[in-house]
Order: sequence, then C-alpha cells, then structure tokens
Amino acid sequence: MNHNPLLSVRHLSTAFQTGKQKTTVVNDISFDVFPGEIVAIVGESGSGKSVTSLSIMGLLKKNALTSGSVYYGHSDLLTLTGKQRRALRGNEMSMIFQEPMSSLNPMLRIRSQIAEVLKIHKPNWKKDQVNQKTISLLEQVDIPNPKETASRFPHQLSGGMRQRVMIAIALACDPKLLIADEPTTALDVTTQAQILSLIKKLNEQNGTGVVFITHDLSVVAGIADRVLVMYAGRIIEQATVFNLFNQPQHPYTIGLMKAMPTLETDSKSLTAISGNAPNLARLPTGCSFHPRCLGQQKHAQQKFPC
Repeated sequence: MNHNPLLSVRHLSTAFQTGKQKTTVVNDISFDVFPGEIVAIVGESGSGKSVTSLSIMGLLKKNALTSGSVYYGHSDLLTLTGKQRRALRGNEMSMIFQEPMSSLNPMLRIRSQIAEVLKIHKPNWKKDQVNQKTISLLEQVDIPNPKETASRFPHQLSGGMRQRVMIAIALACDPKLLIADEPTTALDVTTQAQILSLIKKLNEQNGTGVVFITHDLSVVAGIADRVLVMYAGRIIEQATVFNLFNQPQHPYTIGLMKAMPTLETDSKSLTAISGNAPNLARLPTGCSFHPRCLGQQKHAQQKFPC
C-alpha cells in the first residue's frame, strides 16, 4: 500500500447556522484514506456520516460552517475556490449517492447523463470518444446490453441497474477517490451483494481509495479494510475490520455488535441499544454516549471500560 494518504482529514468540524443557533454535527474528526483502501464509516442515522462526506466533497448548503483541513494530495479542499472544487469533483474524486432516482434526471436518457460528466471534464473529446466511453463504463459496471440500456430513461431500469448507472457516472473520469454514501440501502439482499462485489472489484482493479458510508455492519465485514465508528458527530473508535469485529473497544461499538444478527445467533440473543441518539444541539456533558451506556450496562449486567 502507498504510504502517502490519498485523503487526509484533520480536525474537521461542520456546523449549521439556523438563526442565532449553531449546531455542530461533525466534531473534530481526523482520519486518512490510502490508495487502494476501503475505509468504512458506520453509525446510526444522525451520527454525522453523510455530512462528513458532503464536507469533503464541498456539497454543503450555504448555512454550513466548516473548519479544520481536508487534504487531497497537497491541496486543502477547504481552501479551494468553488471553481477549483468543481474541477476536482467528478474528475479526481466522485460520489455515489444513496438514492439514484433523486440523483438521476428523469428527463434524460442514461447515455446523456454519463456523457454530461465526460463533456465537462474532457472538453476536447469528440462525440465518438464520448459514446465509446459511455458504453465501456456500462460494461465495466456489469450492465447487460449496454447499448440498449444507454438509450433508456431511469424509470425504465430496476433499482439495482440505476445504482450501477450511478456508479458508472461516478467512475466516468477514473477518479482516484470514491465516496459511496449508503449505496445499497434501498436494494434487496441479492442486488446489494452484487453492488458490493462490484465496488470491491473496481477498488482492486483501479487502486481507487474508497470511503464507504453505511449503518450496516454486515456490509462492512465484507468490504472494508478499516472502520471508523461515529456517534453524535465524533469518531469514537477506529480499527481494522478484523480488530473491530474481534475486539471492539467502545461500549457503543459493542452495542452495535450485539444488535447485529449472524448465522450463529437467533432473535432472542440480539440486544438493542437502549435509548436514542442525543440531540446534537443539546449534547450531554462528558461522553455523549453516557446516558445510553448506563442503560446498556444495566441490561447486560456488566460494566464497560471507558
């Protein structure tokens, strides 16, 4: 593995200003992604996973306040102009969004939507080159009958096919960094496995660094090299996928493991984490997991080391 990180996030914080109130949703997080590595970010809804990815990509709303640094190579993305960020987005770094139907234009054929990215970042390419690359991308993401699929509209494709098209668009310019935000959430188990296998294959073939965001630990086990566990806007644990599943350290991570079904467990042995994630505008003092940790200890009749 290359010893120089492809992406280096340091002390990243993101808050949203609403009137006089400022709510911090990503709080002082740091991590690296190396070429050819898949780093998973896991946690419940509202833990800050998606805002982290949007902060990296520069896709936040105007009321967002971001501090820290996000180095891609030698460039701090947070200091670049909008034009400079757009030159990187879709070219050097790309993102697969959670719901393809909200990202794909229902009025345009698949061919046009892939070609749009190529025309922006490859302005000197001729029409034949764009068309050839479009078909090649659809083949690369294992879409059968790529020429026929290219002429269809999004609503004429299945959920799995639409997600493959989204991946094709993200890969159009052979990016070095790929961020996948819950790319399999709305898919059935069989299609989910196919998409995960595809991302893993592309990662291995192209040496692409991947940030994979999910709430599903079973997905993490099969695809990630390293795992970041987020809770209430903070990274509370980082480990290799092997160490995380064999020796989880934080009570929240232990709770997530106990709530994950496996082939060896039945429904009676699963234990949900008590309580709910905290309101980010009114976090408890000390460890933000403390109120739920007490309930978890009581239920499990054990004391967790903090």
